[in-house]
Amino acid sequence: MLTDKELKNLKQELDECKRPLFIFDDDPDGLASFLLFYRYKKEGKGVIVKTQPKITKDNFSERVSSYEPDKVFVLDVPVVEQDFIDDVKVPIVWVDHHDPLKRENIKYVNPRLNDPGASYPTSLICYNTVKGDLWIAMVGIVGDWNLPKDLALKFNKEYPKLLPKNVDKPEKALFDTELGRLIKIISFALKGETNEVIKCIKIMTRINDPYEILEQKTSQGKFIYKKFDNINKNYEELLRNAIKKKDKSKLLKFIYPGNRMSFTKDLSNELLYRYPSKIILIGREKNGEYKCSLRSSKIILKDVVKKALIGLNGYGGGHEHACGCCLRTEEDFNEFVRRIKEEI
Repeated sequence: MLTDKELKNLKQELDECKRPLFIFDDDPDGLASFLLFYRYKKEGKGVIVKTQPKITKDNFSERVSSYEPDKVFVLDVPVVEQDFIDDVKVPIVWVDHHDPLKRENIKYVNPRLNDPGASYPTSLICYNTVKGDLWIAMVGIVGDWNLPKDLALKFNKEYPKLLPKNVDKPEKALFDTELGRLIKIISFALKGETNEVIKCIKIMTRINDPYEILEQKTSQGKFIYKKFDNINKNYEELLRNAIKKKDKSKLLKFIYPGNRMSFTKDLSNELLYRYPSKIILIGREKNGEYKCSLRSSKIILKDVVKKALIGLNGYGGGHEHACGCCLRTEEDFNEFVRRIKEEI
């Protein structure tokens, strides 16, 4: 965990700016991190990172210059390239929990800098910095497969219907509770056309109670839930098809076409919960390019994926038990799968 001094310094970075720009990853952890900081600051603008979790000069410098912030906060994004840092003329604060990267002229807050084994999400860092709404923090924390005991007990007192006392594992919280259903609803709100995603994010900045969404108590909550309901039909169909691919082998592999919405993270997480002894590989193929999510509770995937990518036209990385990768040709993808099978 970060020290009290580190958290205090991070909060000071927020307090001392007047026009912040928040750039965040397109998953529950990234969104919750943004919401916690934005709702605390009550100023600024959010920009979501879609397509690939990387910030470069080419894809984000213009957005920074057009908004003219006095400080940029990068939240839960694994890669920030040096060319972006060099091009932006205002201070950048990067809060993340992925494998640390060496960068210059940037304020870098990452628990793995001091403790390589640290595995708690960015939204937990943001919550410990500004406190704020616990339900928003738990959406990000549990959505990233983490369940701190102290926060679980506190959350149970506030929202006993959403997280029962007997739930002590993040995967059970994610797939067997009302909190998990809330996380899924919010996660699906980040999918689809960018304009619609931006509208959902704006709505989320104004929702004050999780039951607005779960019970559709307000027009804003109804909008978020309706979008989830429409998307979930496609997800459930893909999930049924993926389950059919299960056999006696250690690897459960499912590939679906790129004209369908991206559900690789969601499918891989749920399939790992259902089949914890399997290594899960979910891929989305479009024009010969394969974007994949891998999950395992049994092996350190990060090392396996890194080794399997050597010499191939692709990239990837992630955490010990959850990784993403992209292979740019069918030939490279097939070789990647062969190597994964060989390793496991």
